[in-house]
Amino acid sequence: MRYVGSVSPALTTAFSTSSSSATLPVTLDCVEERAGIAPRISSFVLPLGATINMDGTALYESVAAVFIAQVYGIDLTFPQQAMVFFTATLAAIGAAGIPSAGLVTMAIVLKAVGLPLEGIGMILAVDRILDMCRTTVNVWGDTVGCAVISRLHGDDVPEQIR
Repeated sequence: MRYVGSVSPALTTAFSTSSSSATLPVTLDCVEERAGIAPRISSFVLPLGATINMDGTALYESVAAVFIAQVYGIDLTFPQQAMVFFTATLAAIGAAGIPSAGLVTMAIVLKAVGLPLEGIGMILAVDRILDMCRTTVNVWGDTVGCAVISRLHGDDVPEQIR
């Protein structure tokens, strides 16, 4: 809980901006100054995470694809579900750290399993709120990655992550 308090400014900034890239300076400051993680760790892990660690986006794309399939009455087979998982993970890695980038890469996931692209229209109305939440998950994952690497490295482990 102390760690959550230390990185809460980064999480609230991520929630309000919906951009992992725009949140990066605040995240670096929180992790280094407030949580006490060494700059050599945070300056490597956080930019890498803001670029390729889009776990919130991958989760969103998987759930949204299954939702669209259910709305259209399409039963996804196990291989199709595995394809959704695989393409959502890859598409999330390639997603930009800007607002609504996950919505654009959603087309890749839907096309991979033959779902109609028109289904994206059903989630457009709530996408801004979902984007705020998935960006917060992405930034949280980046900060946890910093804490894990710092702990594995073992030197001067801050009190917040013990």
